[in-house]
Amino acid sequence: MYSPLLRRLAVAAILLLAGTLLLLHFTMTGMHVPDDARVRVLLLTAGAGLVGLLVAGFVAAGLSARIASIKGAAQQLLGGAGLDYSAGDDLAALERSLSGLGKELRASLDNLHYESARREAILSGMTEGVLAVDKDLRVTFCNQALLKAIGFRGTAGNPYEGFALLALVRDPALNELVRNVLQKGRPEKLRFTLSADIPRTFEVQVTPIDMPNGRNAIVIFHDITDLERLEQVRRDFVANVSHELRTPLAGIIGYSDTLLDGALDDTTNRRRFTEIIRANAVRLNDISSDLLTISELERHDGGEKEQISVRGVLDATLLTVEGEALARGVKLVRAEIEDTYVEGTRLRLEQALLNLVANAVKFNREGGEVRLSSAQKNGRVAIEISDTGVGIPSEDVPRIFERFYRVDKARSRQVGGTGLGLSIAKHVIERMSGSIMVESQLGKGTTFTILLPAAH
Repeated sequence: MYSPLLRRLAVAAILLLAGTLLLLHFTMTGMHVPDDARVRVLLLTAGAGLVGLLVAGFVAAGLSARIASIKGAAQQLLGGAGLDYSAGDDLAALERSLSGLGKELRASLDNLHYESARREAILSGMTEGVLAVDKDLRVTFCNQALLKAIGFRGTAGNPYEGFALLALVRDPALNELVRNVLQKGRPEKLRFTLSADIPRTFEVQVTPIDMPNGRNAIVIFHDITDLERLEQVRRDFVANVSHELRTPLAGIIGYSDTLLDGALDDTTNRRRFTEIIRANAVRLNDISSDLLTISELERHDGGEKEQISVRGVLDATLLTVEGEALARGVKLVRAEIEDTYVEGTRLRLEQALLNLVANAVKFNREGGEVRLSSAQKNGRVAIEISDTGVGIPSEDVPRIFERFYRVDKARSRQVGGTGLGLSIAKHVIERMSGSIMVESQLGKGTTFTILLPAAH
């Protein structure tokens, strides 16, 4: 079967040859060329035309085969999608194939751009750090979350482009892990701490990816700094609770064993032993009560809010600690206290202020004083509790609100207390949308300042 293009070329060539012969015939007739010469010229022209027609046929056949090959390749690129080749010649079919291929390529490129932009947006918006490296441990991708976590300061655009992994994330263990993954082709994990501006702890998952240019790797960084901190807080809390419970429990067990071993008949000491056991039991009960209070404060806001008179709460607090202050020789000074109101739970606020004032009395010196005052300014109520006591060392001030933290452990246990009073006070104030600050000078005294939103 001849292609439509070849047939059209053949018909055109025959018509051209016939027209040429007729034109020569009429021309030579008008010029009175002899018949034998005219026949020879016509025969030579016809022969030359036929040779040219054969050569053109061979060329056209090769061109048609090439067009058919290009048309088949275009159809394969279109995924075998059928096109209508029945109408027109090979060039028209090739045009339709290439036009369809162009549309398909444009659609594919648009889809690739969309997928690339979507993947870029997803990776950039992830809270986890994502990093990709090639076979030479050169960074090919890095999202903003990781750059921010490691404190990287680069240029605009792709600031990580061309960086070696070790130059971007300065941890030899991670560099060695990624190298091993690229060599072995198996996913691996690692936990390490990166010493940036703020030390961060990461758990990384390294996964190999086989690419045409070689094996690459994707590194996912999970920031577990907060989890590590919370775990450390939990461990410290368990250790502190165990330590605080051990002393009263040892006293109870020790004196109970003493009584059981014969001291029950000792009329001189048995009452004293029983009082010691009771004092330790009371201490255990206080610790348990304070722990339950903190747990309740952490679970919810402490109950329904009410209008609280700050003056009424401070007067009640002074009345409660008056006896202990008198026993310790500490003077309670009621300075200017404005008639202001705040919103919250009265019982909790009294508990917080009582803890602060009781500490001011306990850690004071004989002849010292504790001063209370309050005032409203700029929509906030400021409550000040200052004393002339022993003060707090500057290195201990940031930690005094931690649970069971004691500045002077020996004196703290001597004057009583569970080590949870300041922690409870801070929880209560923060639940009321307030803040608490402390200023202290060793040997001169301490001032606690509470700021609470004023009630309308």
